[in-house]
Amino acid sequence: MSLEIERPVQQQLEAYNARDIDAFMLWWADDCQYYAFPSTLLAGSAAEIRARHIERFKEPDLHGTLLTRIVVGNMVVDHETVTRNFPEGRGEIDVVCIYEIENAKIAKAWFKISEPRMLG
Repeated sequence: MSLEIERPVQQQLEAYNARDIDAFMLWWADDCQYYAFPSTLLAGSAAEIRARHIERFKEPDLHGTLLTRIVVGNMVVDHETVTRNFPEGRGEIDVVCIYEIENAKIAKAWFKISEPRMLG
């Protein structure tokens, strides 16, 4: 059962790293909600998530590295380091990602993000 719960999260991470918006969006429910932890709604639908990520996927160094994954019930918690292109240059952030899975799709997601660390 945990592999079924984990699959949408893993597949969307792989699509994120490939910067493939269509493959990425396959794993999000149409009415999904996307939050900055704990409760700031950043996107209230798949269309809004798509718009946010079309811009993000333009970053040439974008890459999420999974450090740890925990699956409990229908929840998946990932700890990742994400490389981004910031206005100041290339850097990385630590991210705790919490996903709620319903009907093999991500229904809700929360993200807690560290301050950026700039890279050489």
